[in-house]
Amino acid sequence: MRFLFPQGLSLKMNFRIHPIPYLYPQISPMSFKDKVVIITGATSGIGEACAEVFGRQGAKIAITGRSSQKLEQTTSKLLAQHIDVLPILADAGSEADNIRMAEETLAHFGRIDILINNAGISMRALFQDLDMEVFHKVMDTNFWGTVYATKYCLPAILESKGSIVGISSINGYRGTPARTAYTASKYAMNGFFEALRTEVMKKGVHVLVVAPGFTASNIRNTALTADGSSQGESPRDESKMMTSDEVAAHILKATQKRKRDIVLTFQGKLAVFLNKWMPGILDGIVYNQMAKEKDSPFN
Repeated sequence: MRFLFPQGLSLKMNFRIHPIPYLYPQISPMSFKDKVVIITGATSGIGEACAEVFGRQGAKIAITGRSSQKLEQTTSKLLAQHIDVLPILADAGSEADNIRMAEETLAHFGRIDILINNAGISMRALFQDLDMEVFHKVMDTNFWGTVYATKYCLPAILESKGSIVGISSINGYRGTPARTAYTASKYAMNGFFEALRTEVMKKGVHVLVVAPGFTASNIRNTALTADGSSQGESPRDESKMMTSDEVAAHILKATQKRKRDIVLTFQGKLAVFLNKWMPGILDGIVYNQMAKEKDSPFN
């Protein structure tokens, strides 16, 4: 390294900064052959894509969903690809269902190596108009669903020294108007995993938080409005977004390399950067973007 001083003098120093061993353990890339992976909310979007991409790597997959019909469709799709799959009808927001999910997976496969907390719902309404039942429902699914699943899978993951993955959002770094409940749930998820990661960092357990940018999936179609009804149609152009398959490929790679966190898409990375260094400017940008959305609550 060369330091420059006035009068053109310079000082050259040769040294290297080495990683701190206890913060960056040297772990070989994970092989997914015969690993048992639980994916919550895996009947569409990122969850279903993760089931496919991990399954094609030889993992045994347990998937959950609230709709028996969609669960059956996804199961058939995975079986057609010769993926070993266990479907579990479960509501992510139910503590009892999460206990049963862990028990059924252990009974069927005998172990749990990876938990992907993917189940989630969104909402779109100004807070002043929002029925508080909608706020509770979003928190129950996105945050408490993650807490429950992690709690009851953790003993098996500690034993296998496996991975816990949280599918968060850019909203876990930057709040957006008309999505107060969703933003709160993702901030809570990020804080929960940051604390948990530190608890288990010397026990061989890997914790990864994934923040996808805008992703083409049905989460905006099923987003809840002020009264709890589904939005029905996405207010954004889904064709310009990263696909669920692309997101799943990033998750697979990050899990294999036991990364701490990943933020996806240029727009997502830019939002996180601007919110850290120029939050006031980003307030105006975010407001204007929301105001331009189809059927914006600001209009």
